[in-house]
Amino acid sequence: MIKLHDLEFEPYISEEEITQVIDRISDEVNRDFGDKTPVFIGVLNGSFMFASEVVKRFQGDCEISFVKLGSYKGTESTGEVKTLLGLNQDLKDRTVVLLEDIVDTGNTLVELDQILKQSGVKEYKVVSLFFKPEAYKKSVPVDYIGMEIPNKFIVGYGLDYDGLGRNLTQVYKRKE
Repeated sequence: MIKLHDLEFEPYISEEEITQVIDRISDEVNRDFGDKTPVFIGVLNGSFMFASEVVKRFQGDCEISFVKLGSYKGTESTGEVKTLLGLNQDLKDRTVVLLEDIVDTGNTLVELDQILKQSGVKEYKVVSLFFKPEAYKKSVPVDYIGMEIPNKFIVGYGLDYDGLGRNLTQVYKRKE
């Protein structure tokens, strides 16, 4: 059990399970993009650990960039996505692999879908370490899913609660 700010969290997904999921997703990405030179785009702050692991396992040439958007306050989505740090790279006619730590409401994905389409990408695919199907009500496809999880609040492995918990090597869920 750990405590972050005013909430308690219990162990949920081990570091070993996360590594196995990343190995599987990375194999799929290598299979599908190994003959291209994709631009990996990590969605900050949460995806920094996941993005690093996927890019380290990529066997071809690639580039990496990051975008920072935000929609959470505490444990709840505000429903509004704010672009905090945009892309500073020309993506016209490029293949993009979007790396997300978690997809829940999909609000961030809708915003990124618009940004990527406006930038003229040739194609893009969404890769998410965690996916909450109960919470997802949008139409943007999530092409690679590491693990489907219930609609519970989690921290660790890049995910936080008001800034804390990102450095944890395993994932914890909010104690009920």
